[in-house]
Amino acid sequence: MAIIPQKKLFDYQEIQPLGDLERLRLVLKYLPDEEFMRHLENERGKGRDDYPIRAMWNSILAGIVFEHKTTASLRRELSRNGQLRSMCGFKNCKVPPAWVYSRFFNKLLEDEHQEYIEEIFNKLIEELKELLPDFGETLAVDGKAIDSFANSHDYDKKEEIKDDRRRDLDADYGSKTYCYEDEEGNKYKKVKSWFGYKLHLIVDAAYELPVAFKVTPASNAEQPAAHELIDELDETHPEIMEDCNYFLGDRGYDDGKLIAKLWEEYKIKPVIDIRNMWKDGEETKLVEGEENVVYDYCGNVYCHDPVTGKRREMAFGGFEKDRNTLKERCPAKHYGLECRGKDKCPVANGTRISLEEDPRVFTPVARQSYKWDRIYKARTSVERVNSRLDVSYGFENHTVRGIDKMELKCSLSLMVMLSMAVGRIKEKQEDKLRSLLQPA
Repeated sequence: MAIIPQKKLFDYQEIQPLGDLERLRLVLKYLPDEEFMRHLENERGKGRDDYPIRAMWNSILAGIVFEHKTTASLRRELSRNGQLRSMCGFKNCKVPPAWVYSRFFNKLLEDEHQEYIEEIFNKLIEELKELLPDFGETLAVDGKAIDSFANSHDYDKKEEIKDDRRRDLDADYGSKTYCYEDEEGNKYKKVKSWFGYKLHLIVDAAYELPVAFKVTPASNAEQPAAHELIDELDETHPEIMEDCNYFLGDRGYDDGKLIAKLWEEYKIKPVIDIRNMWKDGEETKLVEGEENVVYDYCGNVYCHDPVTGKRREMAFGGFEKDRNTLKERCPAKHYGLECRGKDKCPVANGTRISLEEDPRVFTPVARQSYKWDRIYKARTSVERVNSRLDVSYGFENHTVRGIDKMELKCSLSLMVMLSMAVGRIKEKQEDKLRSLLQPA
């Protein structure tokens, strides 16, 4: 009988990587982890090498790319997917058992290894800055709620609770209030509370990529975390702070010290929403040195007709950087309105308001200007990154307990996001820069 040699129908080595495998290829190729891998291999020395260090590390990254919520799910995928095993490096060995992954994760949690992981993250930021000269020009900050996998505990008895690895003694309770208004002008408040952690994240608003992050218990406030992130960013990536023009944040970051710090120390224009912290019934305040010019907490400036007492909103005339003032123009001249006290008005030719009048209210980008509204819309970029972390990276449904493990999960997820971005840029696929962040 003549036997005809037939090509293997399912030879996975000859199938062009597509979908998730293509995304994994980008991560494995462009993640700057060689120094870390050599360090781990040197630590292992000449001991048993049943499950290679690089293969274990690559499979953990694959678990993030393939959206596996548990180690068991990742192991099942490795068992049935030969191409994935080959890409990770498990060529001559079986899929590692669960206890091997547990020991490897504990190894990554050591302080010395956390420094290597942090260094990988910083290298990716530096590489993106070289590839994208405008990277970091507009930054946005936000805090993301992350539930703990453990049940909540009695805070008063926290010291008495035995840590049996089913509880999370690092997590605590947090809440956030959302204010919104319906079409009829009725104002409502919605309070979200959770037990777990908070991810404080700074992202590039144009490319929607992370720049800096910090994980804290859920009760930690957003403003102190923002101060720390800015200081760390200035220390690790001063070139980004030098090139940054705008810093965006919601009203949770409405802090006079933070706003003054951004502008006075770094010359970054803060575009941060404001809360009404004035006394009840106080609608306007008199501008210092003026007789008939007032302003409200939103930064709107008004003048009063000296004869009729009628109040009109003044026209914004721009920001004067050399004087650190905002120009306000006479509404009668600017809009062609009739003003009976025009000849007697002390601000008939306009006025200047120093930012020192009230740093929260008066910022380099005037709150009443169209420019402020246009720039502030880019703040939603950080919300989209948070959404991708929930949907594509498993933060919505995870099995993590403990702040160290949560910080490791955040680090690895954000590193995967950055390395895929670097890969897309280097392979001339800039049009797919954001698609790499979507689920498969």
